[in-house]
Amino acid sequence: MNDKTKKIIIIVILTIILLFLLIGLIYIIRIKTAKIEVELVPDLKVEFNDSKKISDFITSINGTIKEDREIDTTELGKQKISFKFKNNDGITVPYFFEIEVVDTTEPLIWLTNSYTVLKDSEIDLANEILCGDNYDNKPKCTIVGEYDLKTAGDYELVYKATDKSGNTEEQPFTLHVVEPTPPSEETPSEPQEPVEENVILFSDVVKNYKTKNTRIGLDISKWQGTVDFEKLKAAGVEFVMIRVGGTEGLNGEYFVDEQFERNIKEANKHDIDVGIYFYSYSNTTKAAKKDAQWVLKQIKDYDVDLPIAFDWENWKYFNEYHLSFFGLTSMADTFLDEVEKAGYDGMLYSSKIYLENIWMPTKHDIWLAHYTDQTTYTGKYKMWQLCQNGKVDGIEGMVDIDILYQTK
Repeated sequence: MNDKTKKIIIIVILTIILLFLLIGLIYIIRIKTAKIEVELVPDLKVEFNDSKKISDFITSINGTIKEDREIDTTELGKQKISFKFKNNDGITVPYFFEIEVVDTTEPLIWLTNSYTVLKDSEIDLANEILCGDNYDNKPKCTIVGEYDLKTAGDYELVYKATDKSGNTEEQPFTLHVVEPTPPSEETPSEPQEPVEENVILFSDVVKNYKTKNTRIGLDISKWQGTVDFEKLKAAGVEFVMIRVGGTEGLNGEYFVDEQFERNIKEANKHDIDVGIYFYSYSNTTKAAKKDAQWVLKQIKDYDVDLPIAFDWENWKYFNEYHLSFFGLTSMADTFLDEVEKAGYDGMLYSSKIYLENIWMPTKHDIWLAHYTDQTTYTGKYKMWQLCQNGKVDGIEGMVDIDILYQTK
């Protein structure tokens, strides 16, 4: 290559570089001089765990936001929100503003205007009553007033709960300290024939609730004993939710339900669709993930077409778990994410009162427990456990009856 050719190449390269620099300079000038008209909402505070997008903070903008993403509101404090938008002149420009995530929700005190305990009970009264918070894992929960668990009587008290954000809730109540009821000294009466409980017949549920968009089934465990699946099939049972097992309390050993293996084999044999539920005592997302992995191992050799449900009901000991409602829901979501990652559907089981007051919104389907003819629950749910005193041919005692709603 001669010197002349080299000079031409260098000139071409320098020309290209200068061209790119000129284009870059023009682009910078365009952005610098671009028309930006953005008006924000007056209050840039947002509640903890509230569902918000960038556009929710903008009242007007001279253009279109390129990515109107969800904002993470699960951490308290100030947060810089950066985004780009294409203005009405077709120029893409950056913009940012600052929000503050706050918690103004008072803690929840699970208490009416009275509470009764037996005289000489050795309990921590403040810890005995459920006290929780949406954000704080351990709100300060105290009893205001004097009382004596060794002396029967009525005590006018106030239960007070304060979270880390300074939100306070107070619930006045009357504490009734009562004498234990002495054993009866009456002469035992003649044995009476047992009176049969009120029962809800499976056939009646089918008659009242079966449509082209519903399926009627049961949830079963060792408490139903040895189930006759041939009779269930003949009775029209379309699915069963089978308890796979659980743990022996918090951080306890795993156990398989005594009837699990037989139940799932018989259901598969008789072509009755199967879902699974796991009774959890987990108190961390790590423990919930471990629970899910254990469940997946137990069911891997069987046909499971319906959801795997996370069942957490340790409300009596909730204070001891040191979980916020957000933490509790995140734990359930972790379990359900894990089973869905394995190709199954996930579902959260809970009763109406806890779904309405404690569980926070979840992306997963809900299995609602509400024992009534017509539920008043206004949230979305995939399955409804409408009774625990069901009766069906093939099971000796009572059984829960469920309605599964089909997706159209």
